[in-house]
Amino acid sequence: MAQHRIGKQTIVFPGKPGILSSAAVVGPKEGRGPLADGFDLVVNDALFNQESYEQAEHAIFREACEKCLKKGNFSNTDVQAMLGGDLLNQIMAASLSARELSIPFLGLYGACSTIAESLILGAILVDGGYAAPVLCAAGSHFCTAERQYRYPLEYGNQRTPAAQWTVTGTGACLLGASSNPWARITHATAGRVVDMGIKDANNMGAAMAPAAADTLIAHFRDTGRTPQDYDQIISGDLGRIGSEILTELMKKNDYLLTQDNYMDCGLKIFDPRDDVHAGGSGCGCSATTLSAYILPKIRKREWKRVLFMATGALLSTTTSQQGETIPGVAHALVLEGEM
Repeated sequence: MAQHRIGKQTIVFPGKPGILSSAAVVGPKEGRGPLADGFDLVVNDALFNQESYEQAEHAIFREACEKCLKKGNFSNTDVQAMLGGDLLNQIMAASLSARELSIPFLGLYGACSTIAESLILGAILVDGGYAAPVLCAAGSHFCTAERQYRYPLEYGNQRTPAAQWTVTGTGACLLGASSNPWARITHATAGRVVDMGIKDANNMGAAMAPAAADTLIAHFRDTGRTPQDYDQIISGDLGRIGSEILTELMKKNDYLLTQDNYMDCGLKIFDPRDDVHAGGSGCGCSATTLSAYILPKIRKREWKRVLFMATGALLSTTTSQQGETIPGVAHALVLEGEM
């Protein structure tokens, strides 16, 4: 049996599955940010003409998936598997979208790391010949996440400086075999769950940063590469506080992340003039930034090799109410352009 692993945590994809298309649909605040021109649709308001924020999250998720398929010249009947999830109770935005698209569905929950998790598993399906094309998607909504994990907006609570703003949006990617894809997935490093005892649900950056460092170190150890082997190393949604912690942790392990070779999606997606405190977060943060900003850079050959790592805080209302700490996880994949 062929082994497609190097080291302890890293997978190599011999067939280099391709990203055939992608799409991102976001809310009004995201549409005012620096990535506005890269989004496929900016919705007119957070309700997206629906009766509730939960219904809006579902509608945005479905819209992103449909736009991704259309851009790739595929219909839902062509797709052999759909992988993805969201933050809404029991990944309902993804599940209801899969119901309407009528695609075989594998629902995933990795919190804000879900898009990387779905891309890794999707690449395994494609590279192994089990399914193609495969649709991968992840989304979130600020209003539903606040109501579920913290306080309803009507409560009017004051947000702490460490708090991050959950992105309203969904990003979707279609994976398959192609001679000229937008980008190829060549390696993936699945992360371990790391828990450093953080209990503050308003400081998810601090909870996720140690897991991000653990995954990056594992990737460099397994592959023998260094940060200098990548045009850009991109974390999902650590925000200002988490990014600072990650940079310091990597420095202590002799890996230097600088402004030239490292960025965080949570610090990229919003206009700095918008009051988002420590930055962006949510499943939609890295997923929409991937579609609107990262993949276009690779397609234009501005970046040849990128290490994309989405991070997740694995908390729930149940664990928070019981005083549990917040475990973190991070999954990384290597995206390469056509040379």
